[in-house]
Amino acid sequence: MMFGKVLERLEKAGTALETFMLVSMLTAMMVLAVGQIVMREGFGTGFGWADELVRLMVLRLALVGSVAACRENRHIRIDALSHVFPDWAVNSFRVLVDMFAAAVCAAIAVQAWRYLQIEIEYEDTVLVDTPAWIAHAIMPIAFALIAYRFLISSLKQAGDTLFGRKPETEV
Repeated sequence: MMFGKVLERLEKAGTALETFMLVSMLTAMMVLAVGQIVMREGFGTGFGWADELVRLMVLRLALVGSVAACRENRHIRIDALSHVFPDWAVNSFRVLVDMFAAAVCAAIAVQAWRYLQIEIEYEDTVLVDTPAWIAHAIMPIAFALIAYRFLISSLKQAGDTLFGRKPETEV
């Protein structure tokens, strides 16, 4: 029972951290983009690195949002089969699809990690002189987290299907 409480607290902490990251990144991105526009139009100047930073922030925002969407099971799902097949078959298909998605995301995480190693080796830079691997380290981390979320989702769905429990309501 104690282990379940620890996992629940970790889940809540992860959810709070993801939400904080999403809100703060979106706010910072908007302030930076609007500030850059005001500086260009009003004063004829701006920061040379701001546009690249906004692009990197959009990447991070999309990846952290994807992790959050997988956590909440609110990612894009094609649901044509649920109208044709019985519930047990639909649940079985979802287990397979989530396992496949976990495998694909894990493969992308591995390849992103390999790419990161190449960036370290060639000493690529972004934002004037920041090592590119620091800016792009989000890629393998995010895809590994997404793979983890899909794996957990498929295991829960498999347990629900095998033991006849009603799956969580999807939005």
